[in-house]
Amino acid sequence: MRHSNGIHRAALATTAVTAVAAAVTGILPGTAMAASTTTSTPPPACSASALQVSAWQAAHPPVGTGTGAAVVEFTNVSRGTCVLKGHPTVAGAGNGSPSHNTPLKVTATGRAATVTVRPHGKAWVKLTFVQVQGEGDGYCVSGKTPSTYPTMVIGLPHSGKHQVALNDGVWAECDNKVTATPVSAVKPS
Repeated sequence: MRHSNGIHRAALATTAVTAVAAAVTGILPGTAMAASTTTSTPPPACSASALQVSAWQAAHPPVGTGTGAAVVEFTNVSRGTCVLKGHPTVAGAGNGSPSHNTPLKVTATGRAATVTVRPHGKAWVKLTFVQVQGEGDGYCVSGKTPSTYPTMVIGLPHSGKHQVALNDGVWAECDNKVTATPVSAVKPS
């Protein structure tokens, strides 16, 4: 009898714990408990104001004397995590309004993937231009006149346009063409 009484107490304790759990979770007795399907909302796209942008000449440019290639760095200066994705738009501009610019024809390379950028985190794109040849005034192999710009306007899908100067010179290019990588979490050289 003692043995069955212990089993009876254990069954009552289990029933009590189940009833308390059901009361806490709002599940009524006799209803099935569904598996938890918590879904987290992905971070939003980085807004233009969330990004600080800088640029420098790439360590590995094509042969020539112009800018050749540049690395553009996007730093998340907001307090929240956000995402960047896609290939940039690129336009040459003066020091004034970014809306006064000359769009360049962008050839996208590589596959775009979403890059999550935490506060103070960074993401990059690499721009490779049709290189200016020669010294002094330089020339374009195509016969067109080289272009130089004090700034470029770099746009990212859903993240605004950013006017940026090179930290080590001016942007120089031929033929108003540029090849661009997608935004990456890996810093290019």
